[in-house]
Amino acid sequence: MKLTIETAISEFGVAAKAKLANPAASGQPEDQIRAPFEQLLLDIATLSGFPSGSVVPVGESSVSDLKTRPDYAVTVQKSLVGFVELKAPGKGCDPRKFKDPHDKGQWERLCSLPNLLYTDGNGFSLWQDGKLVGTVLHLDGDIESSGVKLAPPPGLQSLFENFLRWLPVAPRSARDLAHTTARLCRLLRDEVTEQLGLKSEALTSLATDWRTLLFPDATDERFADAMRRP
Repeated sequence: MKLTIETAISEFGVAAKAKLANPAASGQPEDQIRAPFEQLLLDIATLSGFPSGSVVPVGESSVSDLKTRPDYAVTVQKSLVGFVELKAPGKGCDPRKFKDPHDKGQWERLCSLPNLLYTDGNGFSLWQDGKLVGTVLHLDGDIESSGVKLAPPPGLQSLFENFLRWLPVAPRSARDLAHTTARLCRLLRDEVTEQLGLKSEALTSLATDWRTLLFPDATDERFADAMRRP
């Protein structure tokens, strides 16, 4: 079968439906669409002219307590281009509409990333520097039930191409540089604080040494703030 955006989405529908309907499936619903999504990403990369093997989705470990880290980092020719956040089917892919405190808090952090794709399998949205690129797109059908009949909306391949072909824009002024750096430093600070709360062995040990040598009374928040400074 010739690969087209239509066949790619159809195969995504078949794979996702089989995963979600499997009575032996365990874990969160979003975990069940990871493999189908990875294949969809690679199929669209192929359709968009990327050489085989050049696009690699690097999955993060599934740790439900982590609020900051997205599900995937995506590399093209071994260079990081962006991140992907998967949500459970039906939750939606427009983070501005999330009601759950975990999802809202996560978006407040992830909007600092320069290139981020959100999806719940049924819809897709692209965010660059916290701003929506184009519109939120929804598949024709439902990945839990449509199977082979799942179909793409106009513009879906372009959305993925915009994501995969993202290039960093150099700051044009000292103010632009300060603004960009501040957003990413806040993201780093939040993740350090989160990891300390989860008792990450490496960071906890480093924080202990830092306090012993420099600031005995420093809180985790002060340590995290110091970690983000050059």
